Amino acid sequence: MSSSRTRGLRRAAAPLTAAALALGISAALTTPAAASGTYHGGAYVNGSGSMTDGDWNNEGVVNVSTHRNSNVACLWQTVLWADGYMSASDIDGIFGDQTHAATVRWQRDRGLVADGSAGRNTWTKAGQRLNNSNPGRSPDGFWYGGYAGKNTSFMVRSSSAGNWGFAGADGIIRWASYNTRTCS
Repeated sequence: MSSSRTRGLRRAAAPLTAAALALGISAALTTPAAASGTYHGGAYVNGSGSMTDGDWNNEGVVNVSTHRNSNVACLWQTVLWADGYMSASDIDGIFGDQTHAATVRWQRDRGLVADGSAGRNTWTKAGQRLNNSNPGRSPDGFWYGGYAGKNTSFMVRSSSAGNWGFAGADGIIRWASYNTRTCS
């Protein structure tokens, strides 16, 4: 191949390489991990699966601007419902003003900074109410446990990959996803 043709191919490839790098950098800057600073980076609430204290200590922030419409917002609203801060009919997977206000009250009652955002300290405090009803994996491959709220409890489970699911106030089991909302 002639050297002039090689230079031409290099010049044509340079914009494509730059575009690919820019897209990669752009995607990295917009991930939930960058948004919260404490987030483990997965698509789901994730942990060891053993339902022990501390399993919710590295979750992403959920508030009026981050993961606002998600099943993680639905999980957080379910925690608020179990502890008596929201009604079952208010659980919709949208972290709006009502969820913000309920979160502030929940945090204040537990001696946390009451910023209305479910971040690392809030998830860690909620995780202290997890209990393990099964000392090992069940035949279907899940760890099963519960969240023991002040007013009621709800079932939680963890897959072999550590991804969490929960039974909402409506009894439907959902994956606690940062990227989807199936609760309404």
